[in-house]
Amino acid sequence: MLTVYGRTNSVNVRKVLWLLDELGTPYQRLDAGMEHGVVDTPEYRAMNPNGRIPTITDGALVLWESNACLRYLAMKAGERGATLYPPDPAARASVDRWLDWQLSTLGGAERMMFWGVVRTPPEKRDMAAVQKSVADSGACWRIIDARLADGRGFIEGEALTLADIVLGAYAGRWFGVPVEGKASLPNLERWFATISARPGYARWLGGPLT
Repeated sequence: MLTVYGRTNSVNVRKVLWLLDELGTPYQRLDAGMEHGVVDTPEYRAMNPNGRIPTITDGALVLWESNACLRYLAMKAGERGATLYPPDPAARASVDRWLDWQLSTLGGAERMMFWGVVRTPPEKRDMAAVQKSVADSGACWRIIDARLADGRGFIEGEALTLADIVLGAYAGRWFGVPVEGKASLPNLERWFATISARPGYARWLGGPLT
């Protein structure tokens, strides 16, 4: 059976679990990371030398990097994954750029807003760094707000794709971290209301940030 290693409060693990719900793919999940340990054991490092999560195993395949996992799972699902990760080269490349942009730009911009508030005690917070992260991630989300300005339902048109799953997971942080200074982005808010109502999102990302 497909196995997912990772804790359920990791944004990168949550992306994978949300997709698996969308696909209806059976799997088992094993806790790993932070308070669960596991990631520094020789057995885990043999699978993932980075000691990060998630890692997935599927038969003889061992795969890490969450967005690579998403691509693999969508492709393996065949027709069930074809809308989420289109086979047409142009449509697929358009989805891929958002997955790459999340890694290269959005994730880093938003990191301190999340870690500096949710995972740092109030007395140890660097609020100047947090506010810079709010401004930097706000600039990223303005790009998505402009993308949605034509009224489209999802990032790539009128169907959910991996782009919505990846960006939606990080949008949960943007809307969920209690910090001042966030821009008002009505198109982003409309899109987020749609995707956050999906059962897979509600199950894995709908709870409080921890």
